[in-house]
Amino acid sequence: MSLYIRGTSKLLSQLRYSARKLSIPAASKIHTTQLKSYSESKTWCARDIKPQLTRQQRLFHITAPKFEEVTVNCPPFAESITSGDIVWEKAVGDSVEIDEMVAEIETDKTTIPIPAPSSGVIEELLVEEGATVTPGTPLFKINSDGASAAPQPAKEEAPAAAAPPTPTEPAPVSTPIPDTLPPPPPVPSAPMASKKVSDVKITPAVAPVTGSRSEHRVKMNRMRQRISQRLKDSQNTAAMLTTFNEVDMTNIMALRNKHKDAFLKKHGVKLSFMSAFIKASAYGLTDQPVVNAVIDDASNEIIYRDYVDISIAVSTEKGLVVPVLRNCETMNFLQIEQEMTSIAQKARENKLTVEDMDGGTFTISNGGVFGSMFGTPIINPPQSAILGMHAILDRPVAINGEVKIRPMMYIALTYDHRLIDGREAVTFLRKIKAGVEDPSIYLLGM
Repeated sequence: MSLYIRGTSKLLSQLRYSARKLSIPAASKIHTTQLKSYSESKTWCARDIKPQLTRQQRLFHITAPKFEEVTVNCPPFAESITSGDIVWEKAVGDSVEIDEMVAEIETDKTTIPIPAPSSGVIEELLVEEGATVTPGTPLFKINSDGASAAPQPAKEEAPAAAAPPTPTEPAPVSTPIPDTLPPPPPVPSAPMASKKVSDVKITPAVAPVTGSRSEHRVKMNRMRQRISQRLKDSQNTAAMLTTFNEVDMTNIMALRNKHKDAFLKKHGVKLSFMSAFIKASAYGLTDQPVVNAVIDDASNEIIYRDYVDISIAVSTEKGLVVPVLRNCETMNFLQIEQEMTSIAQKARENKLTVEDMDGGTFTISNGGVFGSMFGTPIINPPQSAILGMHAILDRPVAINGEVKIRPMMYIALTYDHRLIDGREAVTFLRKIKAGVEDPSIYLLGM
């Protein structure tokens, strides 16, 4: 088969290079005709220059491929973020596909992924690992062609040199056996030691140390630095006090076991205990609005919120994040579960944004998923209270004068005593207890 090609000199040179690279069989013939300019190629389909082709010939019209080296810059951040530390996921020479993550920028609040704008090979990393970058900073260069940056095959190692011959040891020379005994050593006339046995100090032998004794240092990432700073500021600012209660989980567990399969089949999301506690918390915050309020230290005013935005503390590999469920006072169990499923998926894929975690009027922390039985959570500033959930354990409890084994959970409410008094805190916690133990109170408006 023959190929008839017309084009500019640059296009034809690229064609010859591609032919050698693709190893076109020698039987194929490539007929090229050089054009003076690109404008002449527009007349390719004109009848006066189209060659006469047989049935075994094909006509191809190609254009020059466009390969380029692209410099990727740091994207813009949210308004409250000015800089971040870069963590590389790829190295120079690595091949990447379009939208594949090349690096991450760790900021105070979240992690920003840096994807590849196109398929290609990483040509150069312009900043070092852990360097602080700002929006617009050049990060790396990617070659969309990838041929120039492809790793060269390793050269074949030279054959190992012949091993030198092993030297032979000389035969040992025999020593003659003496005929006479050596003279005896002289006997000392003075005592061997002038010290008493009690005066001699014995140094105990040090036991050998087994196992590794090494240590290493790891730089604290920005998110962990920010978390530690905020928690310490919370302790230094708020007058924190914790009150406790316990919840009988019998009814809510029976409700969940009865409807969880039908709920999952109809709505496509699982029914968990978190939706019951979120709904009960929104119910209690509406009943006790001071728990949903916050002190403005700049103006010495109390800000009452007419909405309930609940932050859910989620533990990730890089630190604690608190995505927010907004307007929980208007949600039912299904809507809460759908929002939580969306947040959980973003957290797993590391796609939580600053907007997902901004705001929040109240926080729920569920240490029970790790087996925690009891604890005192720390307020998430600038909020005024936080609810701590714990593990569900079977314990003996007194019910109507009888001892019964029930699944029980301890709950803890840490609140800012500058704003919230003990009466409001205890009343709020009892509302949560009542809402979880008997969700029907929502229907009755009690």
